[in-house]
Amino acid sequence: MFRWLTLCAALMAPAQLAAHPHVFVRTKMAVVFDDSGEISVRLQWYYDEYFSLLVTADLGLDPDGDMLLTADEQALLDEQITAWPADYTGDLEVVQGATVLPLAEKRNHRMTFENGLFYEVHLRPIAEIADRNAPLTLLAYDPHYYVAYDLEGPVVIEGRDDCTVTVTPANLDAAYTTVEELLYGRPASDVGPDEEFPEVGQAFADTVTVTCAAPL
Repeated sequence: MFRWLTLCAALMAPAQLAAHPHVFVRTKMAVVFDDSGEISVRLQWYYDEYFSLLVTADLGLDPDGDMLLTADEQALLDEQITAWPADYTGDLEVVQGATVLPLAEKRNHRMTFENGLFYEVHLRPIAEIADRNAPLTLLAYDPHYYVAYDLEGPVVIEGRDDCTVTVTPANLDAAYTTVEELLYGRPASDVGPDEEFPEVGQAFADTVTVTCAAPL
């Protein structure tokens, strides 16, 4: 997705470039426990109609408009999403207390095109658990709020039946106040395409807390 954001920015109208966020993604999340003791987070991203249209135009997909990809078109789509830049973290943060846990490389990464919209899914294993007796806190966000991730519940637990999930919605009033403070009162629409937007994405993220009765 990261590469597409750069490519599609050139196609966006000036009014779209002046706004934050640019891309809206419905997000579903699952925490997966496997038999080996590994814990992973599965993310499902459903892109908005406008961004999906930009991607099809940029990559030359579905020129006949039948909402179906040929084998060659799917291969091109797969090629474009396989590699992430080294500085792209995948817009996912997993925390225990004040400790941000390292995440392993993504797995089972695939993209599909359904009814004119793009849908992406991948698995992010947690490389190291700091405390097996502490809850996990998960946040899906883009630090610079270029992409808005709208978490859709419920957050699913797979592989265990002794864990509960609590979702704390973001305080949007506080988030917008933070944006105003960091922009020194300037409206977000005044931030030009060549300016770096402040790292406010976390303030807009819902907080997912996973608590298990037994050690992780």
